Amino acid sequence: MRTAQGFSLTELLVTLAILALLAAAATPLWIKQLERARRLDATDALVRVAVLQERFHFENGRYARAGELAAPPPAGLGVAGTERGYYELRLQALEGDLSDSFAVEAVADPQGPQAGDDQCRVLSIDSTGRRASENTDGKASTDTCWP
Repeated sequence: MRTAQGFSLTELLVTLAILALLAAAATPLWIKQLERARRLDATDALVRVAVLQERFHFENGRYARAGELAAPPPAGLGVAGTERGYYELRLQALEGDLSDSFAVEAVADPQGPQAGDDQCRVLSIDSTGRRASENTDGKASTDTCWP
């Protein structure tokens, strides 16, 4: 008499159902982890712009203005955007055009893969080194968003 070898259809279906449940549970966690990793694109760019602003201030006696963000040195900072393009950079003078302070924001690209990051929509740093972040509702989320 021969014994059956292999798996029954029921066993295969139960295994597939378990795998589907595990995948459904793990996917949101995986997406959140990817969003966290992509935030480094913003924080790296913001710190880089802050350092370049200090250098520009040393050489020119003032901080660069919004139009000078992408211009190559010595006329500007030479930063067109974040390294991977997940965020758009915005440079702002805090007290008029000839101010002695600045703020730079990284806003998640609404068309990019970071568009679903509702917790850390906008990250920023200013000339005093103050780091901030806002979620999509405009509420502060600095402790969560900055490493």
